[in-house]
Amino acid sequence: MGSMMVMAAAFGSLTVVAGSAHADEVAYLFNVTVRPGYNFADANAAIAYGRGICDKISQGRKFGQIVDNVAADFHTADDYQGSYLISQSAQELCPNLIWQLRNSAADYRPVVE
Repeated sequence: MGSMMVMAAAFGSLTVVAGSAHADEVAYLFNVTVRPGYNFADANAAIAYGRGICDKISQGRKFGQIVDNVAADFHTADDYQGSYLISQSAQELCPNLIWQLRNSAADYRPVVE
């Protein structure tokens, strides 16, 4: 009985890990379209923008650089708005890059005005 529970727990862990490696465009779209401030033209534009963020992460750009890009694209000085969009992109569209993004954000300090 105990070994069955260990096997079930191991299988459950594998399922969670394997499931998290896939993009979830629906969750991404929901999260970035219900939050005000982004105003994407349509779902395709939102997904394309998020995939562009994933490309920047995979190219090794630092978190701060990506935040600056988002701020410029959406004409805002709100670091949280940029951070949120980057986070949603990584979590839902390219979860395999989350650790790379986290490592690039290790020394990031938002500008406080």
